[in-house]
Amino acid sequence: MKTIYDVQQLLKTYGTVIYVGDRLADLELMEAELREIYRSQFIDIKDYQTALLLLRNEIQKEKEKRGR
Repeated sequence: MKTIYDVQQLLKTYGTVIYVGDRLADLELMEAELREIYRSQFIDIKDYQTALLLLRNEIQKEKEKRGR
């Protein structure tokens, strides 16, 4: 897993497709959904940590772009 697209594909395997039209909101919803999937013990810790790191980095970039 190396990109946000990979995270989207992981979520998709569990029936989750997120698109609300706001990139930051999309990323934050993906993070919340990822947490739920991990808490339900559907994915292992390594995949969870990798996906979470990718999402948090992208969220930070988006916030910097918006001047937050």
